[in-house]
Amino acid sequence: MSIVWGLLLVAGAVVVAVAALLLVRRRAPEEGFFTDGDRASGVFGVLATGVAFLLGFVIFLAFESYDASRSGAETEALMVAQQVPTAQLMPPSVTDRLTGELVCYGRAVVGQEWPAMERGEGRDEINPWAPALFRTLETARPGNAAEEAAYSKWLDQTSTREEGRRDRLHGADGIIPGPVWLILFLAAGVIFVYMLFFADPSEASYVQAVLIGTVTAVLGLMFVVLGLLDNPYSGGPGSLQPDAMERTLGLIDQALGLLDRTVSIPCDEAGVAP
Repeated sequence: MSIVWGLLLVAGAVVVAVAALLLVRRRAPEEGFFTDGDRASGVFGVLATGVAFLLGFVIFLAFESYDASRSGAETEALMVAQQVPTAQLMPPSVTDRLTGELVCYGRAVVGQEWPAMERGEGRDEINPWAPALFRTLETARPGNAAEEAAYSKWLDQTSTREEGRRDRLHGADGIIPGPVWLILFLAAGVIFVYMLFFADPSEASYVQAVLIGTVTAVLGLMFVVLGLLDNPYSGGPGSLQPDAMERTLGLIDQALGLLDRTVSIPCDEAGVAP
């Protein structure tokens, strides 16, 4: 769900809440249903505090998952950038192939994996260029100490890159289970029903509308934030984008140009092999 749809749903919920309160207000007694307003407000404070605490705790957990996904994407992009100079120190027979396949790996992340994650797909699939990089590495035969060191470094960077990719994909699954969502919505429903008992025909209608409208809006916005954090690849404003990998691909192009290296890229702009 994008933030635009979320805000529209919040606006709709506010309209429904105000309409419900004004409808109940027609049949409510003077001074409302509660004979002791202070006691009723105290109970409402307990309810609101409990829901706010639960929402805050869940939002904190969701933000950690969101941040882990962002950090994973940046780590993956950084390792791709660092593997390019490592590839230049590998045996000449595999240098160009490894460099080209790294570029294709990055293009596949941007052009294939990210759109799939936005659609809620592709979380269980590997990058199509990871096996190609492995097969190319199998043919490498280090002939001196520098090439052996580069080979070992490449393996370490590959492990770190895969860890970053795993963290990036982890956020696409969401961390909030269905029962927690159900409890949150039920708690919000309890507060909504409780607010209806504050209907008071002796009070101005716009005051009553503000009373329930603000509470509904705040709760609704909390749910919107929670939904965005739980689904960081929704594709709308605030969602994670492949900016880090796009910057890496640009830097690789600049570096190859400065080094006057001509590398054959075995894929198109979306990382698809011909």
